[in-house]
Amino acid sequence: MTAGADLAALDAVVAAARRTLAGRIPDHPRLAADARAGTIEPPPGYRGDADPLLWTDLTLLKPEASLAEIDALADRARAAHAAAACVNAGVVDRVAARLAGSTTMPICVVGFPFGAGRPESLAREAADAVAAGAREIDMVLAYGRLRDGDVGHVFAHVRACVAAVKMPVKVILETAALNDDQIAQGALIAAAAGAAFVKTSTGFAGGGAQAHHVMLMRRAVGDDIGVKASGGIRSVADAHVMLRAGANRIGASRIDPGGAQPTKGY
Repeated sequence: MTAGADLAALDAVVAAARRTLAGRIPDHPRLAADARAGTIEPPPGYRGDADPLLWTDLTLLKPEASLAEIDALADRARAAHAAAACVNAGVVDRVAARLAGSTTMPICVVGFPFGAGRPESLAREAADAVAAGAREIDMVLAYGRLRDGDVGHVFAHVRACVAAVKMPVKVILETAALNDDQIAQGALIAAAAGAAFVKTSTGFAGGGAQAHHVMLMRRAVGDDIGVKASGGIRSVADAHVMLRAGANRIGASRIDPGGAQPTKGY
């Protein structure tokens, strides 16, 4: 199959998702039949020899992580000029203090890792994380409800989080638990609800980022919303594949030149 045929197949999935969502969630330009598909290309400033850490949220989310490990993650992210250090809410204030004065952002997950809470609880959790110093929020989509076809609830879940904070919100779809139709629907719902990014995976549900899913998400959300590839990205080569597939942010516990298994926890 040619590259053009691949894109046509992705676009057909997105078109079907738009039809499924029509009239079931508030209207949005990304839901229009003539909405322009996203461009499959690396982020601005990308070169083939670029350090992918510049686009990476270095991440430590394992619940048993020690404070020493959290501090080491923040220090490593700062020294590498990584895009962000991503942690759980209980330590985001600590990471924010450690990253003060750097270009690396402290960011926090909410509704993690299941996306199964109430919208009101998610909103409070996000607002608390921002008050503690988070500069971006990575929330988990209510993907169980998406699988049920309850798209109105899924929209309300995302919208509650977006409305609660003035910081960018990334929406984790958990692509390993969804089929292509559901991934496209989830990406469009996130865009319609005001998310700044859509993201592939928590890293806690099996599977992980796949270039095919990154491309599908990029085609769905267009060029004005970010796409974050996360889960199973272990090497510089892995990261470059995702960036070339249309991601403009990477999530990983570490990125090794030779692709060694990262420390578990993302």
